[in-house]
Parts: sequence; structure tokens; C-alpha cells
Amino acid sequence: MSKIEYNTQRKRLPLPEYGRSIQRMVDYALTLEDKAERQRCAETIIRVMDSMFPELRQQEDYKRKLWDQLAIMSDFKLDIDYPFEIVKKDDLLQKPARVPYPQRNIHFRHYGLLVERALRHVEDVPEGPERDRYINLIASQMKRNLAEWNINTLNDVRVLNDLNRYLGSKVAYNPENISLGNVLIDGPRSDSNRMKAKKAKKRK
Repeated sequence: MSKIEYNTQRKRLPLPEYGRSIQRMVDYALTLEDKAERQRCAETIIRVMDSMFPELRQQEDYKRKLWDQLAIMSDFKLDIDYPFEIVKKDDLLQKPARVPYPQRNIHFRHYGLLVERALRHVEDVPEGPERDRYINLIASQMKRNLAEWNINTLNDVRVLNDLNRYLGSKVAYNPENISLGNVLIDGPRSDSNRMKAKKAKKRK
């Protein structure tokens, strides 16, 4: 009985999605000494690759991508006339630039960055009915955000106290003019919060 050979013991495939048969075809093309024959073989391989994933034809420059993939599977050693300028090996080895994580100091994370931005904008709104309405809208949003974060901690006094901490002495407003009303939360997260609220009531 011949020895069983597992894929884990075989050569690692550069592009596993095309399978070992396509890789063997590429490896065979590398052994051909005649360039014209290599060219015909490469074009045949491209047609086979194209037929394997017809849905990719909807993508932009999909033909160019096929030739790029052929070059990758040959480790960029296949000497043929490529119809496109293929990707460079060095470009594949370069690591993408690190995306800096935005570092923002949010005073109360459960209210979110947008609420804090809106509160900073309040300072630029002239005193009057328009600013009062603006503050009232922000306070209502704060209550909704607090309810989504943890409905068990929701109460109007906390929202008003946090609003005062935000605005402090920068903006003059009358807390008695703020009407928070009732907050309705939709979605799976709110359902979880409602269950928590029900369990809390049962414990009481």
C-alpha cells in the first residue's frame, strides 16, 4: 500500500482558491523552454482560471487580476508577454501603512462623541429660544443614549446633572425648561435592556 500524502505535507499553494491542479499547470509552464509555447500555455491557464469564477467578470479590471494571479502562482518567474502591467513582487511584500486609531477623550462614553460635539456647538448659538430648543434636543438624545447603554441606570436627574457637567458655567440655561419625556428603545439591544429592567423589578 502506497504511502498516503496529505495536503499539509505538500508544497504550500500561493493561491489556494485555484487548487493544486491549476498550480501544477503553472509549474508545468515554467518548465517549457520555448517562449511561444509558454505563452500559449499561460493563455490556456488564464482561460481555465476565468471559467472557475465567472462571477468575477463583473469586477473592474478582472482580466488584469487574473494575470496578476498567474504571476503570483509562478513566483514571478514565468517569462511571457503579459497583456497588462502586472503587480510587482515588492508591492506584495510591503506592509500597508498603519491606520492610526482615533484617540478622543470622551467625558462620558455612554453619551458618545456626537453628543459632546453638539454640546460644544451650543456655546456658539446665541442665547434665546433657539438655543433652548437645541439644548432640549441634546438632553433628549442623552437620555436615549443612556437608555441604550443601560436602562437600569436611566433617570432624568442623572441626565440633567451630566448635562450641567458638560455645559457648566459656559452656557446659561434653565433646567426647568428641559422636558426629557419618555424614551422608547427599539432593537435587540433594547430588548435585552428591557429584560434586565424586568428582572430588576422582580428582585425588588
